[in-house]
Amino acid sequence: METIFAKYRKTAERVDPIKCVGRISKVQGILVESRGPQATVGELCRIMAGRTVILAEVVGLRDQFVQLMVYGETRGIEIGDRVIASGSPLEVPVSGELLGRVLDYTGRPLDGKGEIGGGLYYPAMAKPQDPLSRPQVTERIVTGVRAIDGLLAVGRGQRMGIFAGSGVGKSTLLGMIARNTNADVNVVALIGERGREANEFIENVLGPQGLAHSVVIISTSDSPPLARLRGAYTATAVAEYFRDQGMDVMLLFDSVTRVARAQREIGLAGGEPPATRGYPPSMSESMPKLLERSGTSAKGTITGFYTILVEADDMDDPVADTVRGILDGHIFLSRELAQANHYPAIDVLQSISRKADVVAGKENSRAAGIIRRHLAVYGEAEDLINVGAYHTGSNPDIDAAIAKRPSIRDFLIQDTEEPCPLEETLQRLAEIAEPPVSGSEAS
Repeated sequence: METIFAKYRKTAERVDPIKCVGRISKVQGILVESRGPQATVGELCRIMAGRTVILAEVVGLRDQFVQLMVYGETRGIEIGDRVIASGSPLEVPVSGELLGRVLDYTGRPLDGKGEIGGGLYYPAMAKPQDPLSRPQVTERIVTGVRAIDGLLAVGRGQRMGIFAGSGVGKSTLLGMIARNTNADVNVVALIGERGREANEFIENVLGPQGLAHSVVIISTSDSPPLARLRGAYTATAVAEYFRDQGMDVMLLFDSVTRVARAQREIGLAGGEPPATRGYPPSMSESMPKLLERSGTSAKGTITGFYTILVEADDMDDPVADTVRGILDGHIFLSRELAQANHYPAIDVLQSISRKADVVAGKENSRAAGIIRRHLAVYGEAEDLINVGAYHTGSNPDIDAAIAKRPSIRDFLIQDTEEPCPLEETLQRLAEIAEPPVSGSEAS
């Protein structure tokens, strides 16, 4: 009997019997002002617009006025509509039933498979962990992508950025990782994506195999800025729940740039001054609060792969520059490689994993260093080679780079449906790193 009524009891305990009510006084763009209710910044409120209930959040306080941002449309709101404070910030329902589910920006199901049971809620806007309580990153996590596992080894609890322009393969790379990783569970955040791409990612890129051990949180580009922003925090809260169950979680986040743009819209509407390229100070302040929530803990880990859309492939973009300084490494996707049908289009020389030497081991690090050297040497001499100005035997380093070029290229190119176990990746890497056989030795 206790089990049957447990969820109802928990729901009753969350209800505040005293309602604080205000009235709408102003609607301007995406900002709504009301006279009252008594509420704190970050608290959820409900706007009673006729027969429609619109969810909103307190984003500012000015004299006796409360400034709100709505999660939906402002259409239908009029002066005098009631605003009822909920007494709590946004909380996300969590349980083991989340696996295989698709959620919206508040953590409610979008897939029509019923509500999430369990009665447990996690705050969307939680604080990052105490830095001194975090264990060090010492163990490798497998992504199934040769270029990453072999040359950019990632540890459990590490945070990596995937930097690329539009249409270079960020979402496809995330799908490869989701299907092939050895993490216990994937949490996929599709923030600011086109509506068409969300379903395509779930059905084609992620597929049934990836979805079975994943949770997908969606907030499409047509959603209001607050919905896009809170979708990012909801996805992180879901990842924190599975981490607290002792699991290794892979958080695949697409994209941080659209979260920053949502923060810009909210900040400018609230009266913040625009700074670099129109981004307000709150953008730089909010990024660490979001990104620092992933990582290691005493219970489990959250390994984060965050995509950053760089405009015109400019790595000095304000968002890219801010995020690169917070994360533990970056993977740069090259448009030139993508145009040459080289997928995944990872530019190894411009990419780095700050924990690679710790988690990869000496042999893997040595082999990766040799291959990086071959790529760098070939890149420096490429113009001479292409115009026929380089003669074999002039430079042994260039000769070795030319000899290894085909095998390195085959290693880095990987079909999206091609899984690659770590043992196979390391074996191929070691073979490529061996010195090339000269003509005399071969005879």
